[in-house]
Amino acid sequence: MLKPSKIVCVGRNYAAHAAELNNPIPAEPLLFIKPPSSLAKLPEVRIPTDRGACHHELELAVQVQQRLRRATPEQASAAIGQVTLALDLTLRELQDKLKQQGQPWERAKAFDGACVLAEWLVVDDPAQLQQASFKLFCDEHLQQQGEATQMLMPIAELIAHISHTFTLEPGDVVLTGTPAGVGPLHVGQQLDLHLQFGATRGHWQGKVIADE
Repeated sequence: MLKPSKIVCVGRNYAAHAAELNNPIPAEPLLFIKPPSSLAKLPEVRIPTDRGACHHELELAVQVQQRLRRATPEQASAAIGQVTLALDLTLRELQDKLKQQGQPWERAKAFDGACVLAEWLVVDDPAQLQQASFKLFCDEHLQQQGEATQMLMPIAELIAHISHTFTLEPGDVVLTGTPAGVGPLHVGQQLDLHLQFGATRGHWQGKVIADE
């Protein structure tokens, strides 16, 4: 299994999510990085309980299997090896405070356990990912749902764009943005994550626990 040197995240790649947080739609993708220490795996979703509300942001995550530097969309698509769903955990109150002060987001976005991944699924045809659909249920209530067709920048173009700023190494992970419906997680919640692209389907469960 390839280990990532970094997780590159994309903010505001869905217009509806930008609108729900009263953020403008960016002229180009908004990029930030999570370190490998932020990685965690389902079924446990550990959230801090002493730093304000911790929000879920459900995202389609892809892992590249080839080194990409200044890649074309075609090269980026060919480099996609695996896909899964991710929960980009966000300390929302802290993030808002940092934004107001003009400071970076890392304390709110890149803390230990802030990138929760489901099990990886092998991608045989990367073109199918642009038709992917995914959902998050919290205690059986549909909380978020997204379609890759709704992305402001398609997946292959997005990865190629990223590679012009950050060289992507084999194993690196790209979180492609979250649709509308983000909200706070609560200790004890049961989570169900669903992903479909082509004939491939993934279903994972998780439980929210306190990070103590």
